Amino acid sequence: MTKTVDYFFTPISPWAYMGLERFLGIAKRQRANVNFKPCNLGEIFPATGGLPLAKRAPARQAYRVQELERWRDYLGVPLTITPKFFPANDALAARMIIAARRQTLDCGILAMAFHKLTWAEEKDMANPDTLKAAANAAGFAGAALLKAAESDEVMNEYAANTKEAIERGVFGAPAYVYKNQIYWGQDRLDFVERALAKG
Repeated sequence: MTKTVDYFFTPISPWAYMGLERFLGIAKRQRANVNFKPCNLGEIFPATGGLPLAKRAPARQAYRVQELERWRDYLGVPLTITPKFFPANDALAARMIIAARRQTLDCGILAMAFHKLTWAEEKDMANPDTLKAAANAAGFAGAALLKAAESDEVMNEYAANTKEAIERGVFGAPAYVYKNQIYWGQDRLDFVERALAKG
């Protein structure tokens, strides 16, 4: 595969969750490689003018709910609009995905399992035991990924992904970067596919 999309995302993002399956389908159809780059929006937002959800104006928060409902219903995916464990610290989940990538495991399957914890199953993504169980259920060695997630190499890669996102102009998740063009949000996936189809 000569086409590669750098995929900046966070496991806790409902938009990344709703877009992942479609994105991977596009990549497969267009014979493109996906470079998974979990990153830290807690650092990206202040560097790029963004605000965490709780600090956004009420009108923006209300519109977000409407959009979540629209996309959930349109895509037919299970999604709880106000899940019990949100917001939650997703750093450990992100680093487990990085650990899986470093072992050339299927990051898409693991990312989806983690997305579903918050948005479909209302479980705590910040809980290591919950992450381990989800990884095991998805066919991974959860304990091994947890251990690898604490390594200096993985922590450094997580920090590097975040720094790279800021340097390349990524300001939210999910963001799909192809040929230095940023496509922000799962609602831009049609444009991602068009770009990939052009080569």
